[in-house]
Amino acid sequence: MEILISNEYPEIKVDNKAIKRHIGKILRSLDCNEHEISILFVGDQGIRELNHQFRSIDRPTDVLSFPQLEEDEPEMPGIAVLGDVAISLETARQQSEEHGLSLEEEITLLLIHGILHLLGYDHEISDKEDKRMRIKTRELFDLIYPGKKLSD
Repeated sequence: MEILISNEYPEIKVDNKAIKRHIGKILRSLDCNEHEISILFVGDQGIRELNHQFRSIDRPTDVLSFPQLEEDEPEMPGIAVLGDVAISLETARQQSEEHGLSLEEEITLLLIHGILHLLGYDHEISDKEDKRMRIKTRELFDLIYPGKKLSD
């Protein structure tokens, strides 16, 4: 398993070692031990630019996921690349206050969300899929922070 982290928004510090530990637990739980993932931390302007470039939405968001392979594309031999997850640290900080979470907990929540999207979960396609993703999100969050309850 390879976890690559880049922080392009140094105004907000991130504990890369803790984040790597959390991602490792998440990926092992999802049976993705032999996968590579890249994490990019940016500010609101950086995520806005990504959102505009790749989704034609000209506003910031909290997390974006970029799967490496298309659904019908075969994996290459060797380590499988899941894809990239980009997180706005500014939005994460704001949301952490709204959600009653620490910044690290909020970042972990956003990472879970992004990783699930990389694996094909999509809360936007149906109520059933939204519920499935919420349940998996809570399960993974509880793996990292046992007993910590998430609000809806």
